[in-house]
Amino acid sequence: MRVWDSLAPFLMLPSWVPGVAAGIASLHLIQKLLFPYFWADLRYLLKVLMYGLKVEIYRLQGKIVTVLDKFVKLAEEQPHKPFLIYEGKVHTYQDVDRRSNRVAQVFLHHGALKKGDTVALLMGNEPDFIHVWFGLAKLGCVVAFLNFNVRSRSLLHCLSSCEPKILIVGADLLGTLEEILPNLQKDISVWIMTKDSTFPSVHTLLDKMEAVSEDPVPVNRRSANNLKSSVLYIFTSGTTGLPKAAVISHMQVLKGAAGLWAFGATAEDIIYITLPLYHSAASLLGIGGCIELGATCVLRKKFSASQFWNDCKKYNVTVIQYIGELCRYLCSQPVKDGEKNHKVRLAVGNGVRNDVWREFLDRFGAIKICEFYGATEGNICFMNHTGKIGSVGRTNYFYKLFFPFDLIKYDFQKDEPIRNKHGWCEKVNKGEAGLLISKVNAKNPFFGYAGSKRHTEKKLLSEVFKKGDLYFNTGDLMVQDHENFLYFWDRIGDTFRWKGENVATTEVSDVIVMLDFIQEANVYGVSVPDHEGKAGMASLILKQNKSLDLEQMYKQVVTYLPSYARPLFLRVQKTMEMTGTFKQQKFRLVDEGFNPSTVTDPLYFLDNSKQAYVLLTKEVHERILSGQMKL
Repeated sequence: MRVWDSLAPFLMLPSWVPGVAAGIASLHLIQKLLFPYFWADLRYLLKVLMYGLKVEIYRLQGKIVTVLDKFVKLAEEQPHKPFLIYEGKVHTYQDVDRRSNRVAQVFLHHGALKKGDTVALLMGNEPDFIHVWFGLAKLGCVVAFLNFNVRSRSLLHCLSSCEPKILIVGADLLGTLEEILPNLQKDISVWIMTKDSTFPSVHTLLDKMEAVSEDPVPVNRRSANNLKSSVLYIFTSGTTGLPKAAVISHMQVLKGAAGLWAFGATAEDIIYITLPLYHSAASLLGIGGCIELGATCVLRKKFSASQFWNDCKKYNVTVIQYIGELCRYLCSQPVKDGEKNHKVRLAVGNGVRNDVWREFLDRFGAIKICEFYGATEGNICFMNHTGKIGSVGRTNYFYKLFFPFDLIKYDFQKDEPIRNKHGWCEKVNKGEAGLLISKVNAKNPFFGYAGSKRHTEKKLLSEVFKKGDLYFNTGDLMVQDHENFLYFWDRIGDTFRWKGENVATTEVSDVIVMLDFIQEANVYGVSVPDHEGKAGMASLILKQNKSLDLEQMYKQVVTYLPSYARPLFLRVQKTMEMTGTFKQQKFRLVDEGFNPSTVTDPLYFLDNSKQAYVLLTKEVHERILSGQMKL
């Protein structure tokens, strides 16, 4: 009887309650079936809006708070917390703040720099890169990060495009300086990170830093009047030409610094940075991200696949950064015991292939891969907050309200967007590859490139869908699926047209690297006389102690690729030319083509009449050019 008494209140509930409960259960089921990512999308969107609202409130209050301001505040609030760990040595927030003050004091006394002047920085990954960067920023200077892999003519081009008053060079890059010094503009003052110099008219910095105080310079030197004012120049990788200096504003630095936080990193995390600091991934997302969180960064001079996990274990790393092929390099290392014995929980970056993504998780444990998309100079960003393998992010109606973008049809033959009879661009259907363009407006501006009005204008599309509209041309082809996930397809410079069809180089290289004797494949299009479009060519790196199996290669491309996408030419190289951020260089390879008289590497040709790849001799080359060989 007592049991029934206790249940009586529930049995006597109003008649509408079961109906409401059933309705809620039904709504929950419908949401799960039709909108499975609703809550994940909402949480992510609210995070983005909260951050933007915080920045806007500061602005309305007349306060412009930059990432540097946040760092200085952290140096006061948590002076003894490790900010940088480099080669086992700890540099606290206070240490970095004070040493960067010394850099600022040197140039304040030197008197040559005014607020807004540009200073170029040619240094590798080391704490003094950050000390010099922050010190110059405290003087209100615009700092240009130079790629230390770039040499001679290309380096001089970079310097002329950003027009610095001063060039500061790391001690380990004096050989690079020696190459350009005779042709360097005379009005550029050169400083080196040493105590003495053998170069005439070159200043030393380390000795002067020891002689000055570590007191802060006047705050008004660094104070920003506008978040849209320039603070950095970061050079594009130059995979298909000379690098361009992207203008980076305070606003872009703030957005980049929020990336780790948006993915769920906290102040307790330890972030491992092996990417070059001259690149936005390491400097804005990595260093800026540490400052946004108030976290600790483990900085390495150079990425090492063999030492990567040892460092993660040694320093209790919880967040790692990757880009391009870094994950593949780790997967290609010999298997060792205890590879999952680490504390890494997040991996943040972009460019990991689907097969590598799966292998990485299987081999190294339950690490959340946080893939994102965003060009250094771009005004659009996507973040894969759900962890969907292969995707660079998601979109929805609300996201597009704040960050308007579209995927439009592209003509690969003419190398321009397709326009209809009325002159307007056309959007692609879901599941089709289209050129990603993002609207340029006051909230999402495009700041362009330093020293090149032509390059800036070339990245903009006007009169796209209506009169007066303006869009940033990302140069990237993307696909949006029916669940609104976005996938990177290819670069428009990499995609080429052959036999009237569009060929995505990434698709072809993914098929080739499935072969167990192929370490790496770099695919590109080459011109063939009297043929429209470009024929596919693949530069190959073989795995150690493996040889090229032409029969297997033929079977692979015939089985997995349509006829128009199969590489007609193969080139076997000992090493692959890469940028500092692990992007494949194609420019020189395209230029050299498939001529055996000028290319010393072994070359092969897909002879359809023999259903095989054959050695590309001078005779075969002549027959191709004369039209005797059918392509």
